Amino acid sequence: MMENKSLLKYELSNEVTAFSTTRLSPFNLSGDEINQMGAYAAFNVTHYCGDDKGRVERNRAWLCEKLGVPVQNLWVPRQTHTSNVRCIDKAFLSLTRQEQTDLLQDIDALITDEPRQCIGISTADCVPVLIHDKVHQAVAAIHAGWRGTVKRISQNALSMMHEKYGTIASDCVAVIGPSISQQAFEVGNEVRIAFEEAGFPTSIIDNTTWSKPHIDLWAANVYLLEEAGVKLSNIQITNVCTYVHSDVFFSARKLGINSGRIYSAIFLN
Repeated sequence: MMENKSLLKYELSNEVTAFSTTRLSPFNLSGDEINQMGAYAAFNVTHYCGDDKGRVERNRAWLCEKLGVPVQNLWVPRQTHTSNVRCIDKAFLSLTRQEQTDLLQDIDALITDEPRQCIGISTADCVPVLIHDKVHQAVAAIHAGWRGTVKRISQNALSMMHEKYGTIASDCVAVIGPSISQQAFEVGNEVRIAFEEAGFPTSIIDNTTWSKPHIDLWAANVYLLEEAGVKLSNIQITNVCTYVHSDVFFSARKLGINSGRIYSAIFLN
């Protein structure tokens, strides 16, 4: 549900807060101010996509105040379409800020069982996947672009949660946030081949409706979660296409790579 114009909250369970940001500012900005921001307008909390540093810090401060968590508990890895997962645990939290920053390089999923640690990932068409293990009280935030999806990053995260916390996938609930729909996700044959060679169902690839293949990333990630043992009834899909709704959500395909990012995150209350 939309808590306000800047925040889309998910109802996963009472033990967690899960959400995605929009590109709509909570501040009363003038039209000129918004126009000056261009493709970053107007609510972006990701620090490595080229946005103005001061604006990002202001947006982060508002978000953390709204969530009731300290700014230093807001985690955003530097994603590079890997299948790498980082655990935000006591050992990580005991490091210096620079050491933490270094460990968040080339990371595309975060997991934690530490309360009030807001773990999230940045997207602008790629699929955000948020998971809550209701038994062991652990959470995951996953960036699943097509490369990460082919590398089965959601399953990597669940495997690490099992290793660290004893997570059993059937105890988990998950949400797939705003991201590009199959209708808008036209790909080249190399992407189609990558999915076929990775063993994904042919039903996620449409070779007939359009002149080029179109991949259903929502269905692909549901498939991965189900294959890992998450119950279909425990998987939510927002069904919001970022490309179609680029007026509300950032879309790199529509706005260009030099634009803001959606921040999808989860934390234990």
